[in-house]
Amino acid sequence: MHALIVVAHHDPRSLTHSLARQIAEGVSAADSDNSFEIADLWAQGFDPRFGAADLAVHHREAPPPADVAAEQARIDRADALVLVYPVYWWSMPALLKGWIDRVFANGWAFDFSADAKLEKKLRHLRVHLVGVGGADAGTYARHGYADAMKTQIDHGIFDYCGACVVTSELLLDSEIQAPTVHLEAARVIGRDLFGASRRSAAAQDIHHCRPVSADAF
Repeated sequence: MHALIVVAHHDPRSLTHSLARQIAEGVSAADSDNSFEIADLWAQGFDPRFGAADLAVHHREAPPPADVAAEQARIDRADALVLVYPVYWWSMPALLKGWIDRVFANGWAFDFSADAKLEKKLRHLRVHLVGVGGADAGTYARHGYADAMKTQIDHGIFDYCGACVVTSELLLDSEIQAPTVHLEAARVIGRDLFGASRRSAAAQDIHHCRPVSADAF
């Protein structure tokens, strides 16, 4: 089994990057046949700006640019997609959102036209979300931020394409919590990644994705 772990943070020394590495180590520790790839969007210089070429793809007037096609191929090779990111203003960073804007394109992630029904094309994809937040759980609950993120990300992005969000985790209090707590949690996420996906597939009915865990939300 192969995991694509996507990281959106400019500092390789950050907790976000450390969590991604721990998830990767957990994936490997679970089964020696497992593999992983860490996609560091900042280091690879991915351009998150949705431009004229991307609009042409959306209108089915042109094939995707080379950088977008390469990212789509990465996802196609993966049995699980893991997004690891800091929470900025109760959402994901612009770099990661731009990656989704450009990569999850019409014709690949879904098929849509004005005279046809929406076809969700990523029903095979298993997604795991790991957000790193500075606030505490009470703040997220009190203001509805957690529910808003679930609506925007889990449902608004991935369900639109048919992808199953198997786990959604918010690792909170990141600026005051001892990092070892979150690092250990990340290793557990990685170790159970494919087990959770298998259980999700077993529980999935013909119409709906049934997440095994949505502890953060």
